Amino acid sequence: MFESFWRANGEEATIVIPGWQTMSYFSDVSNLCWFLEPEFAKQIRRLHGLVGNAVVEDRHIVVGTGSTQLFQAALYALSPSDALQPIPVISAVPYYSSYPAVTDFLHSGLFRWAGDANAFQGENYIELVCSPNNPDGFMKQAVLKSDTGKTIHDLAYYWPQYTAISSPANHDIMLFTASKSTGHAGTRVGWALVKDQEIAKRMTKYIELNSLGVSKDSQLRAAKILKVISDGYEFPNSIDAKFFDFGRNHMRNRWERLREVVRETGIFSLPEFPSEDCSFTGDRTSSFPAFAWVKCEWENAQDCAAFLKSYNILTRSGKHFGAGLNYARVSMLDRDETFDVFIQRLYSIK
Repeated sequence: MFESFWRANGEEATIVIPGWQTMSYFSDVSNLCWFLEPEFAKQIRRLHGLVGNAVVEDRHIVVGTGSTQLFQAALYALSPSDALQPIPVISAVPYYSSYPAVTDFLHSGLFRWAGDANAFQGENYIELVCSPNNPDGFMKQAVLKSDTGKTIHDLAYYWPQYTAISSPANHDIMLFTASKSTGHAGTRVGWALVKDQEIAKRMTKYIELNSLGVSKDSQLRAAKILKVISDGYEFPNSIDAKFFDFGRNHMRNRWERLREVVRETGIFSLPEFPSEDCSFTGDRTSSFPAFAWVKCEWENAQDCAAFLKSYNILTRSGKHFGAGLNYARVSMLDRDETFDVFIQRLYSIK
């Protein structure tokens, strides 16, 4: 969806990297995360300060190859190395479908997937909180509280195009990614804001051993992209491009069209989101999530994903999110022409 914005403003975000540049493993040996490019760190802090969606003061920035690697690094950093059993990893249903797969992929002796946080009993755990939540779009908080429990906050969608920015998030570990904030999934860059220095060190060590750092080329490109977004608001006369306004207008339009067709067909239902004051826009607004959490209400569509597939609409079944087959997740972020076809095919369902 964001491709059209960057096509129109691509010159501003263009970067040229000479053949001799970025050849070393090291970016800043004086920094805890020694492979973090200083310019990228600068633009991360600047953008969060502009948007007001996360506390950056007294936080360590750890860069990763997308937020997936950072999620793995955080699991490693929070897991006791001397435990007799793997620490349980949990998240409230419906949870992001990749959490179980990534957690258990290597059959680690440090941590294991333990399912729904609402059904978990125990004092030692790592709880994953995705807010706004993928797949249902609601703002979430940790379900459990324990002196020994740990929490990772996945804030990939806490940006003004998707939801109201009610206050700066202030958690021990907060994960962000370029793929959802700017649309540049292929750049493969994410960042974590980490309060505790020792946790940040352990996360950095994981990435060092896993991939010996993160591509400098990707970091420099991401830094330029974040700079263009911030410049569009802080220096509007030099760059007439407001990225979050573009994204929010598109998301609002798409959700209005989707809700209209859902009302007309009567086969599906969608979540209803409350209106909130947004400190970034100064308006009171609803949420327009990156995914639509569709529930099939028709008795002939008990397997919602299979039902939609019969109309050539590809979704992800609710079973992957810990929910029932009557749910399916639909992406709201494809190109305009693809979204138009999606709406047309929904209208064709009788």
